[in-house]
Amino acid sequence: MYHSPMEFEHVLHPHIAERRKQQPPKTTDAAVGFNGRLALLITKLVGSMWCAYIFAAWDLLSLPGALHSGIQAIVSWVAQTFLQLVLLSIIMVGQNIQAETADRRSEQTYNDAEAILHECLELQRHLQAQDGAINDMLTKLQAAPGTARMPGAAAPPAGTGRSDQRHADQAAGRTRHRRPVAPVAQSAPRNR
Repeated sequence: MYHSPMEFEHVLHPHIAERRKQQPPKTTDAAVGFNGRLALLITKLVGSMWCAYIFAAWDLLSLPGALHSGIQAIVSWVAQTFLQLVLLSIIMVGQNIQAETADRRSEQTYNDAEAILHECLELQRHLQAQDGAINDMLTKLQAAPGTARMPGAAAPPAGTGRSDQRHADQAAGRTRHRRPVAPVAQSAPRNR
């Protein structure tokens, strides 16, 4: 039986070459131009616990006036002044931490995908090496005497077939044991 050599050509997906040029996206990549950079700087400054402490100290300056004005002024001071300014900074700190965590997660996912891609390419190279080895074995098997030949290939040289081997064994005194064959009953010839 003739086996054609295995042929396979690996073609990289176009996205792979483009992806190698890119780094994982980060929160800071979205800021574009002067206004974007300024907004990011203000966000970093206001979104810090130091800013929350400064806002709390600033708000405490107006607390004595609110205490002398009665309960309505105290509620108004807590809701409109203290909570809004101080909690604004604290919420922004939490959002900054979440953004940094998302950036680390994004980079880890990027690195994981890069490692998986590398492993897949290594597997592809391994399979190509196996294909080459299998093709070499098939070529050697097809060229060996007594095996299937490729279409159009020359017949094996005389003296290498099975019947020639049997005659050589008999001449050398080596006999193979065969099962006895039952005699076939002869029937009468038919008249035509």
